[in-house]
Amino acid sequence: MTKAIDTIKSLDLQRSVIYFGFLGIFLFFAVTLHDDGFLTSRNLTNIILQTAPATIMAIGLVFALSAGEIDLSFGSIVAVAALSAAVAMQNGPMLYGVVAGLGAGILIGAFNGALVAYLRLPSFLVTLATMGLFAGIARTMTDLRSIPVLNDTFTGIFGSGRLFGVPSLVLWTIGAVAVGHIVYRNTRFGAHVLAVGDNARAAQVSGIKVPRVRLMVLTLCGATAGLAGLLYAGRLQAAKYTLGESDLMTVIAAVIVGGTALNGGKGSIIGALLGSLMMGMLNNGLILMGLQVSDQMIVRGLIILLAVAISLREIRR
Repeated sequence: MTKAIDTIKSLDLQRSVIYFGFLGIFLFFAVTLHDDGFLTSRNLTNIILQTAPATIMAIGLVFALSAGEIDLSFGSIVAVAALSAAVAMQNGPMLYGVVAGLGAGILIGAFNGALVAYLRLPSFLVTLATMGLFAGIARTMTDLRSIPVLNDTFTGIFGSGRLFGVPSLVLWTIGAVAVGHIVYRNTRFGAHVLAVGDNARAAQVSGIKVPRVRLMVLTLCGATAGLAGLLYAGRLQAAKYTLGESDLMTVIAAVIVGGTALNGGKGSIIGALLGSLMMGMLNNGLILMGLQVSDQMIVRGLIILLAVAISLREIRR
C-alpha cells in the first residue's frame, strides 16, 4: 500500500494528465453518446480531420513555449496565409498558392521573431499587437469577401484527397507530428530550444545563440500557421478572414494540457497531438449533446485553468 502511494506521488502530474484526461473524456462520450453516433468510424475520422490544422499549429507553439516565448498571432496568420494562397491561385497555378501561403506565414513569423530576438521586446506583447495587425490586414485583403479555391489538385493535396485510402489531412498530421517529435527530441536545435527555455543566461554562456533560437521558434510558429491556413483553404475549398479566429484557445489548451510548461524548458509534441485530439473530442461530444458554442468556450477555459494550475504546482515542487 505504501509503495502504491509513493508511486502515485512520484507521478509527473503535468505529463500524466493528458493520458488520463484523453481516456476519461473518450470513455465518457462513448458511454453517454453511444446511440448518437459518437463511436462511428465516420465521426471519429471527422474529429481527426477537423483537428488537423490545430495540431499543426500546436507543434509550432510547443517549440515557442519550450523556449520561453509565446505566439498569440497564429490565428491571424492562418487567415492571411489562406487568403494569400487563394488570391495567388486566382492568377496562377497551384504552386503560386502554396508559396504565397507558406511564405506569408514564414515572413510574419520571422517579423515577430526579429522584434523579440533583436529588439528584445516581450513575445507576449509583440504577438498580441501583430494578432490585431494581421487580423485587420486579413479583413482588408479581400474586402471581407470569401475567396473560392477551385484548384482540384490543391484541394486534393491539402483538403479532401486520399492516398491509399488515407485522408490527406491525416497524412499531414502524421507527417508533421513525426517530424516535429524527431526535431524536438533528437536534434541539436531541439536541445537548444529546451536549454534556452530552461535558463537563457546559462544557454548564452554555454555558446548557444539565444536570439537566433528565439527567431527560429517564432518563425516556426508562423510556418505552421501558414500550413494550417493551406489545410483550411483546401478542406473548405475557400478562404475567408474568419479562418483561425477561434483557434487561439484551442491550440493553447492543447499544448498546455499536453505537458508543455508555461515557463519553458519542457514540452511534448505527442502530448500536443493528444491535447488537440482531446479538444476535438470535447467540441464534437458537446455538439452531439446539443450544447452551444458558448458552452464549448467555457469548457476550454476551464481546461486551461486546470492545466495552468497543474503546471504551476509542478514548478513549486
